[in-house]
Formats: sequence, C-alpha cells, structure tokens
Amino acid sequence: MTSMTSRITEDAEAARDQLDQLLAANPVVPVVVVDSAAQGVGAGRALVAGGIATAEVAFRTAAAGEVEGLVVGAGTVLDAAQAEAAIDAGARYLVSPGLSVEVVRCAQDAGVPVLPGCADASWIMAALELGIRTVKFFPASALGGPSAVRALSAAFPRVRFVPTGGVSAGNLAEYLAVPQVAACGGSWMVSRDLVAAARWDEVSRLCARAVAIAKEAGR
Repeated sequence: MTSMTSRITEDAEAARDQLDQLLAANPVVPVVVVDSAAQGVGAGRALVAGGIATAEVAFRTAAAGEVEGLVVGAGTVLDAAQAEAAIDAGARYLVSPGLSVEVVRCAQDAGVPVLPGCADASWIMAALELGIRTVKFFPASALGGPSAVRALSAAFPRVRFVPTGGVSAGNLAEYLAVPQVAACGGSWMVSRDLVAAARWDEVSRLCARAVAIAKEAGR
C-alpha cells in the first residue's frame, strides 16, 4: 500500500521548504482581520513599518487579500473551496485552525505551503501521514502554553510548531525559547480595536516590540 508521504510531489516538497524558510526569517506572524480595502492597506503598511514581513490574514473577511507590502497567507481556511479561492487570489500560503485533508491536498497539488492546526498528538500523527512537518498549535494558551509544546516536542522531535491563540508580548519569549517552535502567531499587535481606530502608529510600535523580543530570544 502506497503511503501518503510517498505521494508528496516535488512541488509540495518545495512548498514545505518555502514555509520553513519563511518562518525562520519571520518568528512573529501577525494574525490580521480587516473589513475593508482601506483597513487592509493601512494595516499592511503599519506592519511593514514595524519590521513585519508576513502575516496571516483571515480569509473570512472581505478584504483578506488587501494587505499590501507583505507575504500574505490566507488564514482560517476551512475547506477545499476556500483553499482554491485563496490560492487564486494570490495567497502565498494557507493556514487552518484544524487539520483538513482536503485543504492539505489542495495546497500540495498547487505547490502552496500549508500550515494546518493540530491540538494534540493524534492530529499531529495525522499531519505527519500527510507529509506535514510544521503545524499550527491552536489554541496554544488553552492547550497548556509553552509547557504543552515542550511535551509534544518530546514525542515529536522532528515536528515544528507555530503556537497561536493566547500568545502575547508577555509570553512570546517563553514560546520562542522552545527549540521546536518555528514561529508564533498572534493578534495583539494588530487587534480589531486598533485596526478599527486606524491607530497605525501603535500597530507599528507593537510590531517593532514583538520583533525586538524575538531578537532578544535569539531569533
């Protein structure tokens, strides 16, 4: 019987490498929700001004493709139809809150990096069977935070994690201290309140602080 991992194409392998390189260069990945093109442009410029080069933009919002100046990943991708639409819209990678075989296969067939969410060991094992080596650990805080990532890393030393959900400036360094953490996702630097009020200077300041914390943590 042919294993799922043996069917991974060269394009999918290249996409995995692209994701690894992107996260290595960007240990903080803002999770952005915007409701209009104007908010998207403002948020994009503010993130770039704060030293951020990539962001997960929630696909569920109408302006998911409007953040400019960044390597934009489509977040909250729930099914194959959304995956195809996000890829057609120019998303450079896909992020899901959970593991969908259809979403992973769609991304792999298109040669687009994909970061599925995994909440426990069983889902991580399912991801490995699909040829995934980097997963979104979500919701990280509710699942035990950095200590949970360390525990899972002991069982899966080759898996890389992107904790998201409850990550903040206060605990970012603790997450990044775990060797198997590739990057952290978070929305504290670009909250809905800041976006709605167009407080772009504050967004840039918080992004710059997050980047500084990552550098202090050796990333």
